[in-house]
Amino acid sequence: MSRPRLPIETFGDFSYRPLASGHILARARYRDWDGQTRQVQASGATQKTAELALKEKLSERAVYQPGTADLTADSSFKQLAEYWLADVDMNPDLAPGTQQLYRWNMEHLVLPHFANLTLREIGVARCDLFIKQQRQFSYNRAKQSRNVLRQAFNLAVRHEILPRSPMESISRITKPHTDPTALTPEDVNAIRDAIRYWETGLNPSGPKPDGQLGAIIEVMLGTSARIGEVLAIRRCDIDVASARPTLRIAGTIVCHRGAPPKRQDHPKTDKSRRTIVMPSFTAEAVRKRLAVLADRTPDALVFPSRNQTPLTPNNVSTKLRRVLALAGINGVSPHLFRRTVATAINANSSIDLAAELLGHTDPRITMQHYIRRNEMVNPTSADRDCVLNGVSGLTR
Repeated sequence: MSRPRLPIETFGDFSYRPLASGHILARARYRDWDGQTRQVQASGATQKTAELALKEKLSERAVYQPGTADLTADSSFKQLAEYWLADVDMNPDLAPGTQQLYRWNMEHLVLPHFANLTLREIGVARCDLFIKQQRQFSYNRAKQSRNVLRQAFNLAVRHEILPRSPMESISRITKPHTDPTALTPEDVNAIRDAIRYWETGLNPSGPKPDGQLGAIIEVMLGTSARIGEVLAIRRCDIDVASARPTLRIAGTIVCHRGAPPKRQDHPKTDKSRRTIVMPSFTAEAVRKRLAVLADRTPDALVFPSRNQTPLTPNNVSTKLRRVLALAGINGVSPHLFRRTVATAINANSSIDLAAELLGHTDPRITMQHYIRRNEMVNPTSADRDCVLNGVSGLTR
């Protein structure tokens, strides 16, 4: 009669034999999580100590069960990193740019600190110290490191390589408080004047301007669109023939490492698709741009490069900084125009309209990151005299 099969995560009878060193070797059959039965052994100076050592080893084996034939708690962190990156590459819900960012963060920020450790050797204290060290460099570095490290250990837990993640109980990292900034009307006019002067070709530096930069700025000021969204606008996205000209935000420009820039057929998020009624100054800039655009096909980009390929956001940002520096204006980025529009819409209408214009689903994001705080209290508060006059003890 064959010996009955052991249940998963159980062991058979202990056996003992002496070693040449005089120690005792204790052995037992253990049925692992994958269904395979394996011999587990431990030695000690006496049979009792060998038995205790074996029992401790068996108890740890029950906790650290491999969910894959290749990874266990005794595998190196480098093996887990490679395993996680392979899982990231197979995830169809992640954009290529996100996959590249995760790989860079893992290989350059995290792996150098953990490559020589096994998973069993990485605990909460070690992870907590690492994230605090990263925070000394910057909040963003700590945040990016925490993100990929947490995801890698969460994968190890899901695949039953580890019983729990050492990232679960680390200290929180607090984002430094910063108030959003925005341009004043005087700032906007100074920027327009600087770009207009540069586009006349009177400034001898650089190649001859093609007139696009000024139009790009007017579109950002009139729509609050992201720079990548503006550069992805096509002829078919624009209607300037209607009584109220509109512009549809339906894509963005993405730049993946090692590949040329390309137009993505959706903005940053699917819910960011929106159609915006253009103010008159934006509509005028768009009409002028369409009039000189050589490509008349519906899918033609309104703001292409000289080679008719997509312009990159970095290219436009660099050109903007260089042009404004010639006029002594510094610290202006394309995203600043987005915050400027949000601040103006909030001041003159509502935060809900500002969020809708920016393509945000949650107005709290708009308020926290895009609206410049107005320190001036509503002047109607001065009318409180008429209320307080009738309250005893509050007036003179």
